[in-house]
Amino acid sequence: MKHFPFFFLLAILVCCFNINVEAGGGGNGFVRTRGIHFMLNGNPYYANGFNAYWLMYTAADPSQRYKVSNAFHEARNHGLTVARTWAFSDGGYSPLQYSPGFYNEQMFKGLDFVISEARKHGIKLILSLVNNYESFGGKKQYVNWARSNNGQYLTSDDDFFRNPVVKGFYINHVKTVLNRYNSFTGIHYKDDSTIMAWELMNEPRCTSDPSGRTIQGWITEMASLVKSIDRNHLLEAGLEGFYGQSTPQRTKLNPAINIGTDFIANNRIPNIDFATVHCYPDQWVQSSNEQDQIAFLNNWLSAHFLDAQYALKKPILVAEFGKSFKDSGYSTNQRDQLFNTVLYKIYSSAKRGGPASGALFWQLLTGGMESFDDGYGIMLGQSSSTANVIAQQSHKLYLIRKIYARIANERRWKRARGSRGGQIGF
Repeated sequence: MKHFPFFFLLAILVCCFNINVEAGGGGNGFVRTRGIHFMLNGNPYYANGFNAYWLMYTAADPSQRYKVSNAFHEARNHGLTVARTWAFSDGGYSPLQYSPGFYNEQMFKGLDFVISEARKHGIKLILSLVNNYESFGGKKQYVNWARSNNGQYLTSDDDFFRNPVVKGFYINHVKTVLNRYNSFTGIHYKDDSTIMAWELMNEPRCTSDPSGRTIQGWITEMASLVKSIDRNHLLEAGLEGFYGQSTPQRTKLNPAINIGTDFIANNRIPNIDFATVHCYPDQWVQSSNEQDQIAFLNNWLSAHFLDAQYALKKPILVAEFGKSFKDSGYSTNQRDQLFNTVLYKIYSSAKRGGPASGALFWQLLTGGMESFDDGYGIMLGQSSSTANVIAQQSHKLYLIRKIYARIANERRWKRARGSRGGQIGF
């Protein structure tokens, strides 16, 4: 009887949904998409993971690389399979790119190490290529470079999305990163299956054009660029999930923010492989109580999961979510409630064959990283109720993957038996 829930779930998946798994079961280790699912080596793939923007920055100092190794080790011990991090640091202190087209090799070796360590621990990476915000340079640094180095008259940081010189800087960075030869693995980034996906930008925003046309054009252009260089990897835009003019009936779900993005239109771009959504009720609906924030979160995710399945017909990843201990009246129970809400909705979608393919909490820290804690830090090495919630989700998604693998194995067995039967008959 202890296995009854497993077989009951198996029956639901087989009888109620069209489970599309590869009978051949082969693969080359790259995560793909098929319809509304991620696929890995012929089977549906689910991501329970984390954000850790600091990985490259920390690994650039060889004496600090053990922290990156510890983070991956702790993540793997809790069943985590995907990490999202920065493949940028533009200008300023300890940059990757200190001037347009000029790179700090020591910082690049830090990113090489991150990819190598992720590979050793069986963790896939989502690498973001530029920031919307000023931290680590971002679009503001690109625009400033164009002003100071090329005499461009630019009046807004949003000229990042419009100015040909600035776009040229970004295009060069994309080409440099994708074609990078990893000094640890001996594999070019664009050929490394450790990388799950590229992200065009962390949380793109263009408030100077609320119509959404500027962002739409930029994503279309840059997605085409990435795919012209690298057809191995998935690509996503880095969106937070705000609705725009293509679905005016949905905009009422947005918090009071108009940032020039459009969840539906942006993710319908053919070269964008999957949708993303971010969740920060404590920032977006600050004046409300905990119950109202959880209600917002449920409605926010439900709408995006439905739209991913029926409007976009693509997988969706909750690429950032969290709750800050700096919030007024914070308690660990509140954080656990938010994590449970997000992760249960992922699990409920997954067990029904839906499009929600995982979630990445913000953010993972490890011992010695306390100065990086922005209020959202989670240290898996320290026993906590939140760490237990995360590990339980990993186990539940593992069981679903196990079910899919069993279905695929049964189909392979039936195909092999049928083939032998045919040979005997002749």
